[in-house]
Amino acid sequence: MVAQNIFFGILAAIVAISALRMVTTRNIVHAALYLVAVLAGLGALYVLLTAEFVATTQVLVYIGAVMVLFLFGIMLTKAPLGNVMEMTGRQWPLAAVVAALLGGVTIYSLVDRFGSERLNIDGPIYRTADVSDEVFSTYIVPFEAVSVLLLAALIGAIVLARKD
Repeated sequence: MVAQNIFFGILAAIVAISALRMVTTRNIVHAALYLVAVLAGLGALYVLLTAEFVATTQVLVYIGAVMVLFLFGIMLTKAPLGNVMEMTGRQWPLAAVVAALLGGVTIYSLVDRFGSERLNIDGPIYRTADVSDEVFSTYIVPFEAVSVLLLAALIGAIVLARKD
């Protein structure tokens, strides 16, 4: 067995267990910290797949900025999140069955679609510079449209937050 496969299995297990704990814990701060573990594990998986730029972006943007913002928001607000007993009531078995069904359908459809296909390793290799050249030359208009849309959403969120 190759060491890369062993590390992949370990990292995938860490990500899966952290994600499961993230959605099942009752403490919101613990859930945010489990999300940090999930995002860090995904960053490590990107390094394992030799996508260093994506891994760096994952760590800097999501763990470095977004999670710090989440944690500050959680710690600075003391809003009640609802009755814990109502959120974990009699619907837990139904939710588990629905989740298992959706997972089974997803796995079946992926195996059915990609069952015997192999990855094309002889194809062209695209670098990050190639992607950026394509985005900022061919797709500059859609890129700028998305930038303006995100700016409008940010301004709208600020306006809505300041009314409170």
